[in-house]
Amino acid sequence: MFHYTDKDGYNAIVSQPTWLFLATQPPGNHPIGAYFTELPPEIRQLAKRLRIPRRKLQWVFEFMDVGDLIRIRGGRGDDVAYSPKDYPVDPSRQLHHGETGL
Repeated sequence: MFHYTDKDGYNAIVSQPTWLFLATQPPGNHPIGAYFTELPPEIRQLAKRLRIPRRKLQWVFEFMDVGDLIRIRGGRGDDVAYSPKDYPVDPSRQLHHGETGL
């Protein structure tokens, strides 16, 4: 699973050994949650597919999915999942983090 963010979000998350992705209210008619995707950074038109600003694609976290995330309703459910509460990822599940180059 991947989580994309900006520099401030990246610094806050990477500052702790257990990554904590905060549940927030996204724009539009979506539930409060911490949002993730299976789409890697090399996907063409990633911002458009995820419907997020390009500035939110500058930094990425990658971790192993354990099947506990909820698929978003509608057509984006194939690409987007979320947790309705803050979502911790312990070091044993962490795969990669850093700049995307996007």
